[in-house]
Parts: sequence; structure tokens; C-alpha cells
Amino acid sequence: MGEIGGMQVEFERSGRCPWCGEDPLYVAYHDTEWGRPQRDGRMLWECLTLEAFQAGLSWITILRRRTGFRAAFDGFDPATVALWGEAEITHLLADPGIIRHRGKIAATVAGAQAYMRIEARQGFSDFIWSHVGGVPLQPMRGSMAEVPGHTPQALALSKALKAEGFKFVGPTICYAFMQAVGMVNDHLVTCPQHGAK
Repeated sequence: MGEIGGMQVEFERSGRCPWCGEDPLYVAYHDTEWGRPQRDGRMLWECLTLEAFQAGLSWITILRRRTGFRAAFDGFDPATVALWGEAEITHLLADPGIIRHRGKIAATVAGAQAYMRIEARQGFSDFIWSHVGGVPLQPMRGSMAEVPGHTPQALALSKALKAEGFKFVGPTICYAFMQAVGMVNDHLVTCPQHGAK
């Protein structure tokens, strides 16, 4: 620990946020994806879906299977997945490349259907980003202890998503999603990625 401008901060050898550890896959994800503002609606849906699968597991478990998830869910094409039924769900329950959880697989189909409705109505990206006024939040955190499990914005997003038919989108999952897609910049102030765009 140290202090910058009166703020307690965590220092790692690299200055990088400590949560990604030293796993090369995790480090690459941290350095090139996590916290970067994502505006593509399909990519936002993919990330939200993967966050839902992560519930009860570690993110690295999902990250290691992301290629398998993309293959299983037809490249996360919501128009395709929205048409799936019991046959496709049963098929995926035998797919070792993903997390085989019937509820989460069925929730993905329901989420694709909700995505299609929102996309047609207002655009999924606009719907998601409206929960932070369209601009990434910049909380300037100095240590992992300052990072909350969820925020009022995450709670509002959770309620809005549930009202649209999404499942496995509680406020903690929604906040993790918001961090991942850059709706909130939770890279620590000591992290080289804090100011990256």
C-alpha cells in the first residue's frame, strides 16, 4: 500500500489491477478488454450472457471456455439463439465446451429474445448505456477494498433487465458486467490501463 494525493493505493510490480493475477489469459483480458467502453450491442449481449454463466464461478473459468461458448451459441448471434427451443437446450447440455447448466442455457435463449425486442425498440446498446447517461463513470479507486459489489446504477440496470425478461442478472452480476464493458472505469488509479481508451 502507498499514498497518492492523500489516497491510499495498492501497488503491484506492474501497477496492474491485482485481481487478474499472473495468468497470461487473464492478464491479456485485463490489458486489452476489461474496462474498455463497448458500444456494440451484440458484444454487450455476449458479455452479459457470459457474466450470467459466471454466477457462482470464477471469471477465469468462463474466460477459458469463451471459445467454446461462442461455438455453442452460434457466435452469440441473438437472432439465431432467439429461435431455439428444447432440442437446442438439450443438445447444449451435452457440450463439454461450456458450463452445462439448464437454467442458464434456457436464460440465454430468453435473453436473446429480449435482446431482439430491445434492439428493435431502441437499440440494445442505447438501452444498456442509458443507465450511466451514455458516459463511463470514473470513480477513481485506489484499492480493491474501495470497489463495491454493486451500485445504484447496477441495481437499476438489474431491475430493467429483469423487466425485459433477462435472468441471472442480479445487481452484483450487472456491476461486474458494467465494469467489464467500460460503463464504469474500475481500473485502479495505479493501473496503466486506468487512462486507456
